[in-house]
Amino acid sequence: MGKTVLLIEDEPNIIEAVSFILSRDGWDVKTHANGHDAMDAVRRRTPDLIILDVMLPGKSGYDILGEIRADADFATVPVLMLTARGQTRDREMAERAGASRYMTKPFSNADVLDAVRALAGT
Repeated sequence: MGKTVLLIEDEPNIIEAVSFILSRDGWDVKTHANGHDAMDAVRRRTPDLIILDVMLPGKSGYDILGEIRADADFATVPVLMLTARGQTRDREMAERAGASRYMTKPFSNADVLDAVRALAGT
């Protein structure tokens, strides 16, 4: 079995597209669609990599990222942040919060796959 990626995203078309391309690449893709209990999903799924949307219902991706980085069990798990907000300020906020990589929407499937492979060291 491949490595596990947890996709925390609330847009069904993005969930479907990212799940499809990563599954074809050998990843075990788990999904979660809201922010308020996203950290519970991280703890349950123990992913090797997390793809995290910035704007989620219930809690922001920045807040969730802060929780991930504050948890000793997941502090070093690579996190790819996805957002529709491409301002320099948003990118800087993600970097300060501990994002491993930042990608703006819309993105190509190839770009996501390349980013995941780079973060996973494959």
